[in-house]
Amino acid sequence: MIALRNTASGTAHPRATARRRGAYLALLVGALVLSMPSSPAFAFTSPATVDLGATGGTFAVLAATTVTNTGLTVVSSDVDAVGNLGVSPGTAVTGFGPGVVNPPGTIHATDASAAAAKADITAAYIDAAARTPDQTFPAITDIGGMTFTPGVYNDPSSFAITGDVTLNAQGDPAAVFIFQAGSTLVTASASHVLLTNGAQAANVFWQVGSSATLGTNSFFRGTILASASITVTTGVNVQGRLFAGSAAVTLDSDTINATAAAPISGVPQAPLFGPAAWAVTLAAFVSGMAVLMFRRRRPAQVR
Repeated sequence: MIALRNTASGTAHPRATARRRGAYLALLVGALVLSMPSSPAFAFTSPATVDLGATGGTFAVLAATTVTNTGLTVVSSDVDAVGNLGVSPGTAVTGFGPGVVNPPGTIHATDASAAAAKADITAAYIDAAARTPDQTFPAITDIGGMTFTPGVYNDPSSFAITGDVTLNAQGDPAAVFIFQAGSTLVTASASHVLLTNGAQAANVFWQVGSSATLGTNSFFRGTILASASITVTTGVNVQGRLFAGSAAVTLDSDTINATAAAPISGVPQAPLFGPAAWAVTLAAFVSGMAVLMFRRRRPAQVR
């Protein structure tokens, strides 16, 4: 006699079992999808870098009129950078000391190096301002909380940063980010520019049509090319460069590190599982579950 399954005794009907397995699979796949890292907010082709010039690229800080410092500001550089501080055509550099410019960087006030750097940075500013935007934002956009992939981003008025903004290079160490602010760049206190997936501060450029202000105890990454002035308030950490085209750079107990084209220690890098790795993992999981669901059941035993 063929032994039939007794549904009355609590044994599930084969079709019901299959439906339950399908429901479990759907729930598990949904959970995996929801737990996957979110994709970057924007995805464009990486632009060419902004050339700071043979001399301009050796400076960490350059102003047109004055460089003024209060407190123990430290200006330094990566191994493959220089980290000079200068002014041209102005002559005034004040507050060093107590501020320090670490070797190999030196102070250049209205000398040939400062003048050459000024010319290089002017050309770099013109280049950055002329790039065609991949994305244009409404006037006065706060980009805190957003994630950007390489590209050119424009606000005809001003960019603000409250909280964290993330720049995701998607595994490309040569990826370039250019932000064009028609008027100002203002970062809030304790805000952060975060670099992920190989993004490098040396490849981030902030072109500012007027002036930039960095909030207290904030962490900033990239090169600021400001048409007028740059004010760096107390306790700011800058991995990058500060170039003021027609006015002053003002510092107050800050840390300025001119970056070379290499990852910066302490900056978040690629996660263990990026979107591509999750896609592979999900595909393998679905395949495995399909095998378990649809494998042939053993035939009923005959007594």
